[in-house]
Amino acid sequence: MKSQNAVLRGLTLKSLLPALLLGGAGTASADQFGIQVAGGVGDHHVKKLDLAAVWDPNLTWWQIGDWHFTLLGEAHVAWWHTNEGNVHGDIGEVGVTPVIRFIKSSGLVRPFVEVGAGVRLLTSPRISSDFTLSTAFQFADMAGVGLQFGGHQQYVAGYRFQHVSNGGIKEPNPGINFSQLYLQYNF
Repeated sequence: MKSQNAVLRGLTLKSLLPALLLGGAGTASADQFGIQVAGGVGDHHVKKLDLAAVWDPNLTWWQIGDWHFTLLGEAHVAWWHTNEGNVHGDIGEVGVTPVIRFIKSSGLVRPFVEVGAGVRLLTSPRISSDFTLSTAFQFADMAGVGLQFGGHQQYVAGYRFQHVSNGGIKEPNPGINFSQLYLQYNF
């Protein structure tokens, strides 16, 4: 038979859990979500089309004048295509990237610089008959610049330089570089 203290602890924990979930739900409503479309070109004549879901949990820190740092999360689905000795018609890519952005805190147009590093999974590491990345698992790091604008800061436009490689997990590890332009809409 359970002691009275054990029963009270169980009831307290059971009533605390819904309160924490409701409190978390209230915080989540302040979050901002967006959709991002990017297009770019890479080494070996690879063209890339990228679609991302963006999550801004409103985490900001280190205010420097009228600028601050913020953290974003991005989930990507992309399509690669090359006409250079195709082995596969197209390559698919999925992955996630946390992004740190240094952005102007106020104004109708807010410039920023950003960096991020994430992971990717490719449908095939072999891009063409003479170019392979050795593994389907890849790391993706990027650096970029852009502008956030609109009456509610709902639009973002930017440029990113992205490097994708397996980080030396397996050789050869040539990596591939992309230059991408992107547009984003925040809900």
